[in-house]
Amino acid sequence: MPVIPPTGEAVAEMLTGTDLPADHLVAKVIPRMGKATVEKIAVNAVMAGCLPTYMPVLIAAVQALMDPKSRFDTFEVSTGSWAPFWAVNGPVRNDILINSSSGSLSPGNIANAAIGRAVGLIVKNIGGARKAIEDMGVIGNPGKYTLVIGENEEESPWPPLHVERGFEKGNSTVTVFFPNSFTQAIPLETNADGILNALSGMGAAPLSGFIINPTWAKILSGAGWTRQKVIEYIAANTRSPFSPARPASGTTPRPFLKPEDIMMVVAGGPGAFMALLRSAGGFNNTFVNRKIELPENWSRLVAKYKNLVPVYVRY
Repeated sequence: MPVIPPTGEAVAEMLTGTDLPADHLVAKVIPRMGKATVEKIAVNAVMAGCLPTYMPVLIAAVQALMDPKSRFDTFEVSTGSWAPFWAVNGPVRNDILINSSSGSLSPGNIANAAIGRAVGLIVKNIGGARKAIEDMGVIGNPGKYTLVIGENEEESPWPPLHVERGFEKGNSTVTVFFPNSFTQAIPLETNADGILNALSGMGAAPLSGFIINPTWAKILSGAGWTRQKVIEYIAANTRSPFSPARPASGTTPRPFLKPEDIMMVVAGGPGAFMALLRSAGGFNNTFVNRKIELPENWSRLVAKYKNLVPVYVRY
């Protein structure tokens, strides 16, 4: 199917989603250091099916992507097929209808799908990443189409992720890291011990992001577990795949993970499953958080576009 170039009117409408001038340079995108101006981001956003209300998220996402601590310079050109995972927090989730409940990572949610797709187009069209030339992924990764989720703050028993990372509750943020695998599991027992054992047995590695559904998060919280305590438990009880099955008698296995290697997002709907997105760490990389700056006309934009929802919602 041929690509239909965005019209000038569509791009101009997309630009209403930011107060920045069209020629403002947001970042230079690797691997070929293309200039990601606001206008070029808007062009790719139109092609991805974005609404103007997604522009503040995309601008913050590009800034986070190119933060040296994300090590996108390594993950983008690696043979390991790493995909950016985006966790969105704050009021913007509800303003633009980012799904944080049932099926958050499944197709059918305009914001979740289009934001991730737009970032992928920005990397290709502005950054110049070509398969088997700059992007050397051996197998590839379906997550590169889109891997966007909102934290289900309303159902979480813990303070939101961005608050625990130093932002104000009223701020909106995006957090990114680069997993190359996704797996799900259920606990064998529905008490705190069973949930903790399942989490620590899922095979986390530095860096790793867990998605725990609100039901299990509430059970853990009711038993006195904060998000940080859960993370510390996982770090202390996850074994390295390279360690012997049976440690030498009288020895204590060296911890494989550090708490800062792990991120945990409360999201998803009713059910038993929880998920792990596994990355790699140890080369000065970490989870990168970026505040989303909203334009002065934000309330008007939200009112204009908030009723644009997938057709199935209207059934």
